[in-house]
Amino acid sequence: MSKRSPRERAGKVEAGDELPRGRADGNFLIVLFLGAGFLFFLFFVFRVAFPSHAVVPYSVVLSELRRQNVAKIEATGHSLAITLKAAIGVSTGTGTVETVRVRAEHPSFATNDQAFLEMVDQQGVELTVVRDDGNWYGLVVLVAAPLALLMLFWIYMSNRNREDLGGIFNIGRSKARAYDAVHRTGVTFEDVAGLEAVRGEVSEIVEFLKTPEKFTRLGGRMPKGILLTGPPGSGKTLLAKALAGEAGVPFFSISGSEFIEMFVGVGASRVRDLFARAVASAPAIVFIDEIDAVSRTRGTGLGRAPDEREQTLNQMLSEMDGFDPHLGVVVVAATNRPDVLDPALLRPGRFDRQLVIPLPERAGRAKILAIHARGKPLGPDVDLAEVARGTPGFSGADLANVVNEAAIQAAREGRDLIGRADFDEARDKAMMGTARPDLVRSEKDRRRVALHEAGHALLARILPHADPVHKVSIIPRGRALGVTQQLPDEDRTNLTRAYLLDSLTMLLGGRAAEDLDDPATVSTGAEHDFERTAHLARRMVARWGMSPRIGPLSFDTEIEHPFLGLEVQQHRNFSDATARAIDEEVARVVRWCYARATRHLAANRATLDALVEALLADESLERERFLALCEGARLAEDPTFE
Repeated sequence: MSKRSPRERAGKVEAGDELPRGRADGNFLIVLFLGAGFLFFLFFVFRVAFPSHAVVPYSVVLSELRRQNVAKIEATGHSLAITLKAAIGVSTGTGTVETVRVRAEHPSFATNDQAFLEMVDQQGVELTVVRDDGNWYGLVVLVAAPLALLMLFWIYMSNRNREDLGGIFNIGRSKARAYDAVHRTGVTFEDVAGLEAVRGEVSEIVEFLKTPEKFTRLGGRMPKGILLTGPPGSGKTLLAKALAGEAGVPFFSISGSEFIEMFVGVGASRVRDLFARAVASAPAIVFIDEIDAVSRTRGTGLGRAPDEREQTLNQMLSEMDGFDPHLGVVVVAATNRPDVLDPALLRPGRFDRQLVIPLPERAGRAKILAIHARGKPLGPDVDLAEVARGTPGFSGADLANVVNEAAIQAAREGRDLIGRADFDEARDKAMMGTARPDLVRSEKDRRRVALHEAGHALLARILPHADPVHKVSIIPRGRALGVTQQLPDEDRTNLTRAYLLDSLTMLLGGRAAEDLDDPATVSTGAEHDFERTAHLARRMVARWGMSPRIGPLSFDTEIEHPFLGLEVQQHRNFSDATARAIDEEVARVVRWCYARATRHLAANRATLDALVEALLADESLERERFLALCEGARLAEDPTFE
């Protein structure tokens, strides 16, 4: 005897569950009846609209009687259905047809037509009289058949919408997908790497649900909610899938955007239904992905009245603060915009734990690469630890994409193993875009790009706090005409002023090299460098307190979009004089770094020219060749920043 889940025994179907066979068969029969009824209705309508007997005048009937061409007459009231011995031509709306079956109306004044009856009798014509009951069955079919079809259609739609919980009859029902011990996500904690500390916090929820007495014996209670925050691709949803795969209890998954519809009140209704299902299945876990879609701070925007999202948020706040914590229902939510969430949602008692999912460090990146490389044939020259070193700042999703692109690259080249070159190409593609070797450029443009990149690379080599150069190339990639790729020796969590000043100097090295060669031929290629320089210098001055003139103060000078932030209008917390001083100090920092870049490049002009010639000849320089060309490079006199 097969075992069935409680929902199957109760005859209920949750979203994500398999449709029971009996209900599927019932729907098939309803569709079958609908089709048969519709065909019968069409047959009857066409039979009435297009009768089998051609209609002729009564005079034609008399004429055919006189010609002795009538074989049979069937009289129904005043209607005569006549079968002829030989076909005659009858005019219809589409032309003239030859037929032996005609119909005519017997006029009332000819009811006692003795001549007609005598001709029928003399010729031995078979005469049949049929009782006229008013054709009641035709009326029944024309009226009742459409009603029956509508009723069957209504039943069919009701059953169908009960299955998927998404139609007009169940629009207020939650669209959450349900997972349990049978319906799993296929992801476990073994598939999550680089998040050991956070994984421990989340896995504790599973332990709490399975053995609550371990914690309650000391007076502890299970957290009501856990909020996962972090940059996109850091593994928030993956961690939730692993939680669903490990929990062994009902797990309801829904996106924040699925609460909202065009109808008012639908979002709040779906919140109520979701928590009602979770409480009925307790112990259970509810996962809300991208919760910021429905939980933004109330009262923001452009002066609008509370909208549907706010009503949905109000209902969610009520539900999370209302159900008994001992029921064993835990809410797990994920977002990459925690700054826009309503403060009432973040307080203890609703989301008791807020876990930050950081970007993985080098060791974590190596473990993530190993997970995504499982089952893929790697070449002997592939060192995943080295690949991890070359991917600083990559998220778990970025690393998965690198492994996939490396496999595609190897397959494109017809190789049986994924080699180091494939990983290098995949990394470069992820960081800088797809190569465009077919872009036609003049020799002047190639030399200008080579000079620009050589300026960046040379400064990165001689400045003591800059990241080491990994590759220099003048092959166009993405929107860039050339690139200088730097790979840090270690992951940085704090940035020093010396490192930032060297970074600014290196960013300005491209324009400084062009200006040093010929001030009249400087190009627009430094636009992105200037954007990064201005942003970094302003943060140094106004946010990080690294300017001696401004001092250790922080000023919010960056304006967020009103729909993404908390306020429509940003209130500046400093005077116009301070704003002017910040602008002047930012300009001073940038000019100091530009003069510094020019000084160092001028002191190493021979090395700069050698790099330019090598780039023009080979278009790409790897780290070993680059270091060899920079053998004689030296640091010029470097004044102290004041």
